[in-house]
Amino acid sequence: MPTLSPLSSQAPVHPGTPWMEALLEAFAAPSKISESARALTGLPGRREEAWRFTDLSLLTQIPPRSLDPAPAHQPALPAPAAHTWRLPLDVWPEGGPKEWPTGIEPLTGPDLSSHLGRVLGETGMERHWINQLNHGLAHEVIALRIRPGVSTCLEVVSDTAQRSGVQPHRLLLVVEEGASLELLQVHRASGPSLTSIGIEIHLEKQARLHHALVAQGAPSSVLLAATAVSQAPGSHYSQTSVSWGWGLSRQEPVILQGAGEATTQLRGLHWVRDGQIADTHSRVCFAGPEGKLNQVHKVIAEEAGRSVFNGCIQVPRLGQRTDASQLSRSLLLSDRARIDTKPELEIVADDVRCTHGATISRLQDDEMFYLQSRGIAAPQASRLLLRSFCQEVLADLPAAAGVWDPLASLLEEAIQP
Repeated sequence: MPTLSPLSSQAPVHPGTPWMEALLEAFAAPSKISESARALTGLPGRREEAWRFTDLSLLTQIPPRSLDPAPAHQPALPAPAAHTWRLPLDVWPEGGPKEWPTGIEPLTGPDLSSHLGRVLGETGMERHWINQLNHGLAHEVIALRIRPGVSTCLEVVSDTAQRSGVQPHRLLLVVEEGASLELLQVHRASGPSLTSIGIEIHLEKQARLHHALVAQGAPSSVLLAATAVSQAPGSHYSQTSVSWGWGLSRQEPVILQGAGEATTQLRGLHWVRDGQIADTHSRVCFAGPEGKLNQVHKVIAEEAGRSVFNGCIQVPRLGQRTDASQLSRSLLLSDRARIDTKPELEIVADDVRCTHGATISRLQDDEMFYLQSRGIAAPQASRLLLRSFCQEVLADLPAAAGVWDPLASLLEEAIQP
């Protein structure tokens, strides 16, 4: 299978960063630090293109240690939705759960060794900084095989609450031929913490994965999420990502359609307010013919919030008859907010249909006037328009996400003083 060239975000790091050195020492004795972690003596440099808009100063304000233990009376999570099996990362039992839903089983031994890292190699993500960070800090890998016949939604949850420190995770999914899965990934934080997760996903022929991420943070918290996906012919991968509240959120989905004839759908919605940064770098490569992509990335930026979107579509010569569309739509609600958007097409094949576009606008005066002329006050009118803007992405979340009520939380952010 073809492999992607390394990402530019695998840049040299500034050597000798005290915060990173302290973090590595806290997670493992120097003699036991993995080879991938030894390269992480610093943070990515702002001189490198992929990181030049990502202010990592907030990261260094988080205590460089493992996440504080959960208090005895930590607020309870909402009950899972029907037909949902919850996997709480914060209280991962030694050796993993004793029982798994029908069709989901852990990968172990030679089976695990043969799959772990393969997708990262194919997508060029094995030396990516976020993945290196997770490899160096996470002591366990949650590796699962998905067989045909799964009837439950797999809900993976981490909630750092008001605790401080660093919580790394690694997840590997192998979705077998003809299998189908709904995966709901939920991350919440309200204190000075770093939630970092690296996910590897391999979809075999005719496999389907509906992958959703709901992430609610706080101004003192950071989310780093890197997702590497390899798709076989006939497979379908959809990702719907919704995040808000984080001081810094950086998400990097990279998808490889290794032999073509696969379908990818990406939906993103990010809300940033005063001083917050939402940074998304996506890349989809069509290394075979007849591939399809539909991508919509949405952002709402208010006060002094900042959003960065860099979406790359790669179509080498083997990617004939590719049909790909990418659209970035942003709402700028303040003169102090900033949005940097950069959709890209890299096309070598000569028989393709690829489109991209980007729009940045404010709430439309004519729409506000229409609603107000029908007796709706200005605050309620703007709230309705924001709700409509969000709903296009939120509608693609699985039903299991309803217990987290992302729309209500998003709109509450909008009306905070």
